[in-house]
Parts: sequence; structure tokens; C-alpha cells
Amino acid sequence: MSNSAAELQAKIRSTIPLSEAMQFEIAELSDHSIRVHAPLSPNVNIHGTGFAGSIYSLAVLTGWAMCMHILTTEKIDGDLVVGKAEIKYRSAVTGDIDCRCVVDESARNSFVERIVAVGKAKVELEIIVGDNANAVLTGTYFVS
Repeated sequence: MSNSAAELQAKIRSTIPLSEAMQFEIAELSDHSIRVHAPLSPNVNIHGTGFAGSIYSLAVLTGWAMCMHILTTEKIDGDLVVGKAEIKYRSAVTGDIDCRCVVDESARNSFVERIVAVGKAKVELEIIVGDNANAVLTGTYFVS
């Protein structure tokens, strides 16, 4: 794990206690993508598959972490919140939970430029859960 990934993971785990209980872990991090992992065991439901609430929370946190990484990389201080998030569950998650988010360069640049210009911005991100897109979350993240 890179230094920036370790620092971001530590920040999330210390400020969002639920992430520690879910065993949120940043597996990969770059300027344009993130992959988050959590074991199934603390996130399981009565059927032995991924609990929908954990899947949603991990997906939202994945997008939030991507945005926070952008802000940190660009040395921008601001309050980051999730304004809207919608998830579509397509199939059961039967193993560990992996969430992936990629932000294209254009969206990333627009997000950063708008924050610098007017002090606030939003970006819409798609977070894919599982190798077979077991769930897909679309979230709108705001910074001010």
C-alpha cells in the first residue's frame, strides 16, 4: 500500500468508526482510481451473503475516499459530503467485498478547477461492487 493510501485509510478509519468495524481497506490508489476491499465476515447478512447496508456504506466510502484523495493531492482544504447516492443491487455478493471507482481526467480536472475558482464543486462518480458488477452506486459528492 502506498504512503498516501495508508494515510487516507488511517484518516477514514479514525474519523468514521463504522469503517473500522467493516474492515475497510484501500487496496489500490492512483490519481484517477481507487479499489477498496472488505472481508465478507463482518459484513454478512442472514443469508451468508453481503449485507446491503455494508455494501452501500463501502461503496459510498469508496467514492468519498477518491474525492478526498483528489483534494489532498491538489492541496485543497474543504468540507466533503455525499449529497446523493443511489445503488442498484444486481446480484448477491458471495465473497469479500471489492469496490472500484475510476474518475476520468476531464471530470477530475473540472472538479478541481471549479473548487479553485469558486470554492465549491461537485462530481458524480460510479462505484462498481464486485467483479461482476454485483451492485453499482452512483454518488454525487460536494465540496465547499
